[in-house]
Amino acid sequence: MVDTQVRPQDVTRFPIIDAMLNVPRERFVPQALREAAYIGESLPLGPGRVLLEARTFAKMLEHLAIGPEDSVLHVAAGLGYGSAVMARMAQFVAALEDDADRARAAEAALSETGSDNVAVFRAPLDAGAPQAGPYDAILIEGGIEILPDAIAAQLKDGGRIAAVFMDGPLGEVRLGLMAGRRISWRGAFNATAPVLAGYARAAAFTL
Repeated sequence: MVDTQVRPQDVTRFPIIDAMLNVPRERFVPQALREAAYIGESLPLGPGRVLLEARTFAKMLEHLAIGPEDSVLHVAAGLGYGSAVMARMAQFVAALEDDADRARAAEAALSETGSDNVAVFRAPLDAGAPQAGPYDAILIEGGIEILPDAIAAQLKDGGRIAAVFMDGPLGEVRLGLMAGRRISWRGAFNATAPVLAGYARAAAFTL
């Protein structure tokens, strides 16, 4: 997976490559999908939820440039794969999951794989985990149309955030930088993901 899906996408940071080589992705997907864990596609985790394809996830990490002193919020952590990868690069990872079964599965998989610097928080995805913040970096593993104020408020000044912004069927990963309590965004690359609960625009009223 790393040689065929990650390195060809100009992902060059050694900590990312090393982490993805050493975290067993198959341990963090539903049992029925373990044989498909390394295919180059996003894997379904439930209604409106996916484990992002390795290419997209790795490129998001490349842009976030997580360092060993960083505290990271992982929104929509699923069964914990992304949290386990980032745990090898960061000081601490808060894994946010809104589904009780997924949260329990993530805790078990993270414990079994030795990700001792990850804490799993069960809460609405648009609420974040303020009790462990603020954060140096936030990675949202899913599509968004808007960024909830509660999530933005948990990013430190100078912190980075990456998310897949969706516009209908089209999407773009954007990297945001917090400065003076305002996030400046820039486009990074194209990608798609289902829009997460709490991250959709309010429907406009029409006659």
